[in-house]
Amino acid sequence: MSNSARDASRHHRGVFIFLVLGLLLLLVVFLSTGMGYIRIAPLAVLKVIFSHLTGNTQLLDGLDKVFPYVIWDVRLPRILTAAIVGCGLSISGVVFQGILLNPLADPYTLGVSAGAAFGAAMALLMEIPLLGVYTVPLFAFAGALLTLLFVLSISSFEGRIASNNLILSGIIVATILSAGISFIKYVADEQVSVIIFWLLGSFNSRTWLDVSLTLGIVTAGGLFCLYFARDLNAMALGDRIAMSLGVHANRTRVALLVAASLIASVCVAVSGIIGFVGLVIPHLMRFVVGSDNRILLPTSALLGGILLLFADTITRAVLPHEIPIGVLTAIIGGPVFCYIFRKNRRVMIHG
Repeated sequence: MSNSARDASRHHRGVFIFLVLGLLLLLVVFLSTGMGYIRIAPLAVLKVIFSHLTGNTQLLDGLDKVFPYVIWDVRLPRILTAAIVGCGLSISGVVFQGILLNPLADPYTLGVSAGAAFGAAMALLMEIPLLGVYTVPLFAFAGALLTLLFVLSISSFEGRIASNNLILSGIIVATILSAGISFIKYVADEQVSVIIFWLLGSFNSRTWLDVSLTLGIVTAGGLFCLYFARDLNAMALGDRIAMSLGVHANRTRVALLVAASLIASVCVAVSGIIGFVGLVIPHLMRFVVGSDNRILLPTSALLGGILLLFADTITRAVLPHEIPIGVLTAIIGGPVFCYIFRKNRRVMIHG
């Protein structure tokens, strides 16, 4: 089989997997909406959703009056936010692993999560009432972006940024910020439980504003990363080869780092710290569709949305008591990643 025929076959397979995952994500969203303390039949869920989308209130005739509120105002914002955050963290994981050429890279390698956690902990400690419920997300977002800028500044030398310098700089900054978070916990007194709960991650009390915020940033950032997917493939072969193919490696690396960190910081600001999604999902999809980022990025996004929504549904509607989503993803993701790493420890991420 020629290379062109092989590439066409791989492309068609990737498109098929993308469509299957897209349909599966819609199915999980639909089924999850009816699950919870109040069980709602699938037909009732469809009637409420179509009633809000079309404005036809007659579809609600005969339904319990609490159903529209539970579905549209309580469950759907949380469900959609969880799915979008899963997509965003997975996109960031693919980009970080591709840029840094490190299979252990994820959205938090550069200290983005530590920066977001530090900003949120500061907001919770100071109890700033100016921005209401959005104070913590905005402080987390600001902390993540400032951390990224600082990491980029200390890792650059003569206008160039090396992957090893980025990883080392991220570890150093994350360690310093983690010490700062520990100090905040020490002096927080009554607020320490609130800080710890946020750090563990949760989609509780999400609103349509959270949905629109995450959807806008993740979509824009994801499309930006997908636009540079071919350049990311070339950079995996080394900067010299990438530049011979017309790719400005350093400029593209910085642009993708900023985009991926922006996506991750928005996700962390909305949901808190959720680990292993951006680390495990790219590995799982790489085994299925290969290392071509033009296919890997969209399929990883969908699988990340499915699995994070599935995990949130378990903790929200299946377990007798809700536990922070970050704890559940760590319990599931940790052993899964250990298994993947053990079985494929000799395989490079672009091999």
